[in-house]
Amino acid sequence: MASKPPKSDPVQDAPQVAEPKHAAAGLPAIGHTLRIAQQQMGVRRTALTLLRVNQKDGFDCPGCAWPEPEHRHAAEFCENGAKAVAEEATLRRVTPEFFAAHTVTDLAGRSGYWLGQQGRLTHPMYLPEGGDRYEPVSWDRAFDIVAEELKALGSPDEALFYTSGRTSNEAAFLYQLFARELGTNNLPDCSNMCHESSGSALSETIGVGKGSVLLEDLYKADLIIVAGQNPGTNHPRMLSALEKAKANGARIISVNPLPEAGLERFKNPQTPQGMIKGAALTDLFLQIRIGGDQALFRLLNKLILDTEGAVDESFVREHTHGYEEFAQAARAADWDETLTATGLTRAEIEKALGMVLASERTIVCWAMGLTQHKHSVPTIREVVNFLLLRGNIGRPGAGVCPVRGHSNVQGDRTMGIFERPAPAFLDALEKEFGFAPPREHGYDVVRAIRALRDGEAKVFFAMGGNFVSASPDTEVTEAAMRRARLTVHVSTKLNRSHAVTGARALILPTLGRTERDVQVGPNGKSAEQFVTVEDSMGMVHASRGRLEPASTHLLSEPAIVCRLARRVLGEASRTPWEEFEKDYATVRDRIARVIPGFENFNARVADPAGFTLPHAPRDERRFPTATGKANFTAAPVEFPELPEGRLLLQTLRSHDQYNTTIYGLDDRYRGIKNGRRVVLVNADDAQALGVADGSYVDLVSEWKDGVERRAPGFRIVFYPTARGCAAAYYPETNVLVPLDATADTSNTPASKSVVVRLEQSATD
Repeated sequence: MASKPPKSDPVQDAPQVAEPKHAAAGLPAIGHTLRIAQQQMGVRRTALTLLRVNQKDGFDCPGCAWPEPEHRHAAEFCENGAKAVAEEATLRRVTPEFFAAHTVTDLAGRSGYWLGQQGRLTHPMYLPEGGDRYEPVSWDRAFDIVAEELKALGSPDEALFYTSGRTSNEAAFLYQLFARELGTNNLPDCSNMCHESSGSALSETIGVGKGSVLLEDLYKADLIIVAGQNPGTNHPRMLSALEKAKANGARIISVNPLPEAGLERFKNPQTPQGMIKGAALTDLFLQIRIGGDQALFRLLNKLILDTEGAVDESFVREHTHGYEEFAQAARAADWDETLTATGLTRAEIEKALGMVLASERTIVCWAMGLTQHKHSVPTIREVVNFLLLRGNIGRPGAGVCPVRGHSNVQGDRTMGIFERPAPAFLDALEKEFGFAPPREHGYDVVRAIRALRDGEAKVFFAMGGNFVSASPDTEVTEAAMRRARLTVHVSTKLNRSHAVTGARALILPTLGRTERDVQVGPNGKSAEQFVTVEDSMGMVHASRGRLEPASTHLLSEPAIVCRLARRVLGEASRTPWEEFEKDYATVRDRIARVIPGFENFNARVADPAGFTLPHAPRDERRFPTATGKANFTAAPVEFPELPEGRLLLQTLRSHDQYNTTIYGLDDRYRGIKNGRRVVLVNADDAQALGVADGSYVDLVSEWKDGVERRAPGFRIVFYPTARGCAAAYYPETNVLVPLDATADTSNTPASKSVVVRLEQSATD
């Protein structure tokens, strides 16, 4: 039997601290996986469910977007993937009786961990204006409420339609179609908060805002640089790919302010050798100062230019634009400035250069450590410069590899979830569906929060996710949400966003990835449906849930969108919403006619391995940019300036969480147990600042607006971070990230370089 959810909210501010680990996975990962799974699902359900994860006839893990290999292990999942599945397939339930026992005020005072542990939502719930308790509501009434508020708006642009990464291709396509037929491009999504900087930089430089490598390329690479990424916690299945790459002769450079256990040593739980000994992955660890990556790659580019024969001159001549301007800027790179920006030594950079020059096939992988700074877009452009110099795009075993986070976050964007759609996409929608989509750009996440704050947006509709906890500047975000007329969340589980509401609020419970999706077709017969997802490397495949739904009152995401569209748009809409709800294959037929690369979608996705979307730079060395070539760029080198007595803080996940979902209160790899309010600080920095290991401080962020943002009661933990750098978990530290502190061009919150001071806490 599965365990019951905790009745009381555990205390999280008195963690125990031990030495950090120097290896990831192994027996502890197996033990923790089975313990969590059985607590949530019970023994039998655990076995039935986990053996279906990421299998060709099973369902896509609702966790990260790392691709599956062609030949799959029977246990093709990681520890954190198993936790994600267990949370969704849990036997715990949040029923109307739960809401009768807990006011919204009560829920707002609970931790995200406690809320998530209560279980699966079972009924549509409605919070009336002036009320403090959710009450059960019929689906028909719920759709009526949304329709009432949308029709009362002065403009469709007063509505916001947010999407999380978990949404399927079919649901995402229908969702954006509904929003645009309503008349708005207000489609903020979680990409705005994570890899928007990658998409912005890659679209400009190579013409496609996605990575250029496939899983097989990692196995062929001579050198893999992993920058600003913690795969052991965030993308654990990547470690097995790196292990295979190492076995094939690849060398690995990791670039990170923090040591990462998985990149030190990976104990593969799927092999006896892995369990006993493991594999050392990193050949060179560059412990870079936060935000110093652009300076590092700029200097490497200078050194490549200065090395005779190092530049792939034929590739540069035939396939690139802007080389001379770039080369002039790169040759001006300064050693002293670079050492200051990076905190590295000359010897370390020269060793990295030697590995670069010895490699014929190089891949650079990155994640949030590169994308969430003011200068993130120029940083990623500099990474592209680095690869272009030696012809490392469009060559097997080489290329750009932005490692996306949430499963299908990349697919959502492909399906049109974007506030700045391309004219060609809108033209295709208009031709296919016979309406004129809006052409003006909509709001991204940061602009959506401003619009709510300023009264310019009045209805907020979220397809999945936990917007309140995921967004920056927590107090501003929560105040903005409370100004809405209506907030709606399509969700599987309870989260903080359900307790931070507009004047009225709805919770619409939906099917999870693990559950069977049966729709009644036009012939009156029930037909089982499947959905599709796109992984981090542009592979599209089917996902089929097998469990019985958590409640008979759940609707699938496509069904919710279709019923809402029929209620709101009425007879004026020529879109066959009812047909789409009953048969998702009809949705895929339309996707095939609108989105390039999805031709013959239904036939191709019938292949159990799925299919690969085209990528012109990878497939043809063709670069669909404004110049028709890959673009070198030349931006000034930037890095965060650190005032005296301050630290640069990066927000990060613990090992017991995925995005804003908190599975537990431990961070096993970093030696933290039973608590989350910790700040990891270099011991020398702590001594200089006069704070002791184990003491408690308030984190106070400092930014140019002069507003004091405070996160109280964090335990100091001495940790081997880069000098001048600190780290703490989000969402607890999102309060410190100013709403207007964003990346240039992409407008992504700059959550990885927050200037903070430490003040003795009143709780110490």
